[in-house]
Amino acid sequence: MREGFAGRVLPMSEHTDGFETRAIHAGQDPEPITGSVITPIFQTSTYAQPSPGDHTGYEYSRTGNPTRTALQDALANLEGARFGYAFASGLAAEDTVLRSLVSGDHVVLGNDAYGGTFRLISQVVTRAGVTWSAADLTNPGALDRDWNPATKIVWMETPTNPLLTVFDIAAIAEVTHKHGAKLVVDNTFASPYLQQPIEHGADLVIHSTTKYIGGHSDVVGGFAATNDEEWANDIQYLQNAVGAVPGPMDCFLTTRGLKTLGVRMDRHTANAEAIVEMLLAHPAVSHVLYPGLDSHPGAEIARRQMKAAGGMISFRVHAGLEAAKSLTTRTRLFTLAESLGGIESLIEHPGVMTHASAAGSPLEVPDDLVRLSVGIETGDDLVADLNEALDQI
Repeated sequence: MREGFAGRVLPMSEHTDGFETRAIHAGQDPEPITGSVITPIFQTSTYAQPSPGDHTGYEYSRTGNPTRTALQDALANLEGARFGYAFASGLAAEDTVLRSLVSGDHVVLGNDAYGGTFRLISQVVTRAGVTWSAADLTNPGALDRDWNPATKIVWMETPTNPLLTVFDIAAIAEVTHKHGAKLVVDNTFASPYLQQPIEHGADLVIHSTTKYIGGHSDVVGGFAATNDEEWANDIQYLQNAVGAVPGPMDCFLTTRGLKTLGVRMDRHTANAEAIVEMLLAHPAVSHVLYPGLDSHPGAEIARRQMKAAGGMISFRVHAGLEAAKSLTTRTRLFTLAESLGGIESLIEHPGVMTHASAAGSPLEVPDDLVRLSVGIETGDDLVADLNEALDQI
């Protein structure tokens, strides 16, 4: 990874500081000309060159921008990666990573995933002759047994969106590498504060930085990180050649959000745990899906590879589809909206909203499912708001 004007890359051997310290300082040394403590917004499209081809490391802002360099260096550091690249959205990052595939290649997608990822892999990437299949990745043995020799990438989320399934990263990585393929882990739900997939064997980590990393519902972005130098070089080439890059203001806002990721995730988790306790006792709720519960099928794996269970909760209601939809309109503090990971609490109906594209597919979600993104408001207020709305159905 190139040293940039905005800050230096910390070699892996220097990762002795704590997460919160690195979130504030890694790749973000004071700007050397003015001493600005915060990396400036380099709102420029181009850079002066003393002579043709002779430049400071920056020549055109699609290719590189110091504000973007700071974000990339910081996030790569937090994911334990040597290389990291920022994009205009999470799907732009995914699309760039998937461009490493060629006609005849195969992708295995976990059978619970974000609807946009499903749409990209099943409807867009296939136009280039790539094939795909869904697999239950809770069973690494079955993945090994049913392996398609054309598979080049296994793509999974953990915890998954929206069913909060937890997959064993190390076990899936072992099977994937046995067959000479690469494992991509979408770490959006956990964030690098709660989980570092590369540490457990993943080849590449993907994020929608729109979510917990940005954290304030005011910027859209994506990120990919890897220790695979060959893959990194291809991603960097495509980042420039395709051009789906974030602007400097987007990078500034995302980096600002990153600085408080640790303290926010602690509060998201604490509030989620209080809400889960209420949901378990409420008669309108039939199932609570949360990796922090001992009853969760993936609880042991979650404890092994995650620092905590995080701020996402899904649950099902006894009364079915119409009751689930009605519930999402009855809360006062939980806003009915797509997305997740912001400081404010959100509620949605995945089957109608974020996962409508998966209807009729192996990734279809139950129609009585409700998904919560628990914010950092006063926990008692959130519990009371949701409890009152549940009482009405």
